[in-house]
Amino acid sequence: MNTPDTQAVVIERTLDAPIEAVWSMWATAEGFASWYGPEGATIPSCTHDLTVGGRRHLCMEMQTPNGAMQMWFVGEFLEIDEPNRLVYTETMSNEAGDTLSPAEMGMPEGTPTSTTVTVELTPIDGGTRMVLTHAGVPADSPGAQGWQMAIGKLETRLAA
Repeated sequence: MNTPDTQAVVIERTLDAPIEAVWSMWATAEGFASWYGPEGATIPSCTHDLTVGGRRHLCMEMQTPNGAMQMWFVGEFLEIDEPNRLVYTETMSNEAGDTLSPAEMGMPEGTPTSTTVTVELTPIDGGTRMVLTHAGVPADSPGAQGWQMAIGKLETRLAA
């Protein structure tokens, strides 16, 4: 059973990159698309209107035994405090950006339609402390595992 404190993925990392570089990887469509998603996933389409109330829309593509599978997401930027804090919603959608229900996506009953991602960045000793919280995604879910892989890709990208 999931309790309220397990209904969020929380990942804390110290990244060996200046805060401006880490911010860019979250706040620009190009930066975000370069690392987001679990191992093997690509982001063939990503748009960000980085304004409060602005829209984000992206496609994550993965190869499966049955061929390519695409998952689309749409959301809204709720808070932007460059380069320290970014908050946005995330909702499953179709290619046109229309919201899809969790049931339409084959997700378990009780899965929220919309979730909230909060990224907090703090400069420390030439690097950046990052705390990612994805509220509405259980800490023991495949989504949490995907975030762990994605953050690993982010660390690799920042080191390059």
